[in-house]
Amino acid sequence: MQTIDGPGHPAAAAEPAVTPQSFMAAVTLFLVCQLAGETLVRSLGVALPHFAFPGPVAGMAILFGWLAIRRRIDPSVDAASNGILRNLSLLFVPAAVGIVQYGNVIADFGLALIAALILSTVATLIVTVFVFVWVAKRTGSGGENAA
Repeated sequence: MQTIDGPGHPAAAAEPAVTPQSFMAAVTLFLVCQLAGETLVRSLGVALPHFAFPGPVAGMAILFGWLAIRRRIDPSVDAASNGILRNLSLLFVPAAVGIVQYGNVIADFGLALIAALILSTVATLIVTVFVFVWVAKRTGSGGENAA
């Protein structure tokens, strides 16, 4: 939604638009902070052999410190972090851990699992189409009335 400043004049943008370059710069900032955290933890691990701390958490603390010093969040950092948060479920590791943990089951029943996945996906798609068509006919919004 655009605000209007005066008769028919768009208001000045409150914050600059996020460009692909600024978005990638924000993602690069995240990765540099993670790398710095990993480097810090590994360096401390050499000096203190029993020191165990996740590098990405240290990197997140470094990023937090950087943001606290600046006392503001750039729109590109906000957009990049929100993009990551929206897709966070794709970044979780448990699925990969489960595949590794149950590798022998997958080796024994892999073809049956793949067949079951394919058949259930096709069945779901077919049922979805029939339900959609049924609801469209029932509500009278089958497409022939669309403008």
